Amino acid sequence: MTQIRHDPVAPTGIRRLASGGAIDAHRHDDHQIIYAGRGVVAVTTSAGSWVAPGTRAIWVPAGTVHAHQAHGGLELHLVGLPATENPLGLDAPTVLAVNPLLRELIVAYTRSPADDSPERARLRAVLLDQLRASPQQPLHLPAPASPLLRSLCDILRADPGDGRTLAELGREVGASERTLSRLFRGDLGMTFPQWRTQLRLHVALVLLAEGTPVTAVAHRCGWSSASAFIDVFRRTFGHTPGSQAAGRSASRTG
Repeated sequence: MTQIRHDPVAPTGIRRLASGGAIDAHRHDDHQIIYAGRGVVAVTTSAGSWVAPGTRAIWVPAGTVHAHQAHGGLELHLVGLPATENPLGLDAPTVLAVNPLLRELIVAYTRSPADDSPERARLRAVLLDQLRASPQQPLHLPAPASPLLRSLCDILRADPGDGRTLAELGREVGASERTLSRLFRGDLGMTFPQWRTQLRLHVALVLLAEGTPVTAVAHRCGWSSASAFIDVFRRTFGHTPGSQAAGRSASRTG
């Protein structure tokens, strides 16, 4: 049985990881805001995974066993909050929108974790106000419990560009389209097309962070054209995949 470590990373501060680096499964007594100032961070629990670029942060409740994965050179900003203080009222990992002001507040607050000055206390208060106002984003990729769904989802994880219908995939895993559709709704809380789109967006973020060109990302993730990919990406994340890649390049040279 894998031993779960307790607090291997300080709950507040900055951690840098090379692309492909990881922080193994662990838990904190504190709630934690996880933000990638550079690169893309993936957070995984037994319930699934969450991926966040620089316009998103991930809320992880106290006691949640989770692991981090770095995509692109990662600058991880961590904000810890006491378990008794839950400004968002959330009891499950959640992706939050990060506007430019919240980004600067997180970066400034994590720069000097040992500072207990009145100025930093005021900074923290504004940060919490901004967190409360941050819209939640439906960017969770749930992990299936059903063996049938696990088999099907593993096929798509191995090749997110696989464009087969649910009926065609069902013939490979030995289940009807109706059965699989019911399992997606009951087990994962979303339809098959919704889950596949989430998977493709998660993989796209990783590929962009690793420097893959936008057109190649669109092709590998199963979009019919680069323009179709750009449209879905913009509607989901609020910016184009090209600007995501440009931000990555700027952070490497900045």
